Amino acid sequence: MAAALLLNATFEPLCVVPARRAVVLVLRSKAEVIEAGEGVFRSERAVLQTPSVIRLTHYVRVPYRNSVPLSRRAVFFRDEHRCQYCGRAAENLDHIIPKSRGGRHTWDNVVACCRPCNSGKGDRLLSECSLQLRRVPAPPSASLWIVAAMSTVDPLWSEYLGQADPAA
Repeated sequence: MAAALLLNATFEPLCVVPARRAVVLVLRSKAEVIEAGEGVFRSERAVLQTPSVIRLTHYVRVPYRNSVPLSRRAVFFRDEHRCQYCGRAAENLDHIIPKSRGGRHTWDNVVACCRPCNSGKGDRLLSECSLQLRRVPAPPSASLWIVAAMSTVDPLWSEYLGQADPAA
């Protein structure tokens, strides 16, 4: 099913809507098309290209978003599907400070990891094994939740989400 990225009047990403909903917003003059996707919607009197990115014509006040929810998909996206110890393709999540040693399940303690590194590290701290982090984990940008919720992301959205490579 086609989807469109919905931006606030200030170009802030709000959510992803089905393409049909995006067309309705455009036809009712509540939004304007910023980027058109592939495909068309046809009616008796009109042909409209499928919108990929739309922007609301009036500003909508959004409640404060505290943080991005921690999920497996979001961690893999943040870490670009690469092991944070060796750089190979990641398959697992690893707690830098193991949960059995008081580590918490938070953005700054969870990284994507390959099986050999995860089993090699086991229940040890980084100081007790030969592994080193390639970069320090941190909570992602607020727009990551949009990407994490989608299985595929339109490359046209990257400019508006602030992500360098949405296809990762």
